[in-house]
Amino acid sequence: MNDQFTNPGLKHSQLDHSSLPVIPLKIISTGAALPPNCVTSSSLDERFNKAAGYIEKRSGITHRFHATYEASQAALAVEALNDALTRQNIAPDSIDLLISASAISVQALPCSAAHILQQSNLPEGTAGFDINASCISFITALQVAASLLNTGTYHRIAIVSADLASRGIDWDHEESSLIFGDGAACAIVEKGDGRSGILSYSLETYTKGIDLCEIRAGGTRCNPRAGIRDSDFLFHMDGKKLFRYASALIEDYFERLLRSSGLTLSDIATVVPHQASYLSLEHMRKRLGVSSEALIDIYRFRGNQVAASIPSALHEAFLQNRYQEGHPMMLIGTAAGLSFGGMVLLP
Repeated sequence: MNDQFTNPGLKHSQLDHSSLPVIPLKIISTGAALPPNCVTSSSLDERFNKAAGYIEKRSGITHRFHATYEASQAALAVEALNDALTRQNIAPDSIDLLISASAISVQALPCSAAHILQQSNLPEGTAGFDINASCISFITALQVAASLLNTGTYHRIAIVSADLASRGIDWDHEESSLIFGDGAACAIVEKGDGRSGILSYSLETYTKGIDLCEIRAGGTRCNPRAGIRDSDFLFHMDGKKLFRYASALIEDYFERLLRSSGLTLSDIATVVPHQASYLSLEHMRKRLGVSSEALIDIYRFRGNQVAASIPSALHEAFLQNRYQEGHPMMLIGTAAGLSFGGMVLLP
């Protein structure tokens, strides 16, 4: 999966963080899955009758992957789960909880976790539930998983994020239609021995941005009885307003997240951001001061995979051997709401 990327290596020197308070958590394996259909920007140039290179320049993407309309979101999630199990030879019956952390569910009821469990090799009766915080669902699920592991409620948890963003694309809206890709990713976590874990976690929501990024249908707001249009099932975004609003807030948020971890940016070896857009990643580099060497950037070859974006980038960090003891890692992203989510981990 990492043939498109280079491994810059960890230039960050190992530090002694043994005195920092952590919520014990250990990521023991990751995995990912992509649908087979690769959609190049050059093919979209032809589809939209644009000059060669227009779509790549506009979107910042070389290619992304889109599932067919018949493909199963749950099946793609199971592929990512199986990948994570296989990589570390983990027995399916050792998983005692499955969390589905996706932005869009398979259907309104039952929860997506039930659909994933049905198609998986996990034992019948395995616990499962959903967490939905849009694009930052995976970070939120990690925090919930750590809490459950540390109470002894569960001992080994699989978190799976799978989104078929292509199902909601409004092809008449150029700005948003070009950036989305489909995919799934999984992380399997345990409490560990207490030397690794969460140094800080923060979730903030600013509802002035609630209508800047939305899919209106799928709940009680828009349905056949309350009134519904076909466009309510499609993704709507005011990208310029959303970017300006998020940019005005994220620097202070970033500083609060770092401060609560007891670290500085120079202590963070690897930053795993939501792959929202080319502009958002450039903002991380230029305004927040995250070096290109520290940043995990898979956007050019994946696009915005919604909730699957952060765990897919985390999997890439594992493939590059950048989840290492003594090298702190930050997960961070923005989401519909407008929400910010972040976590500083000590591997």
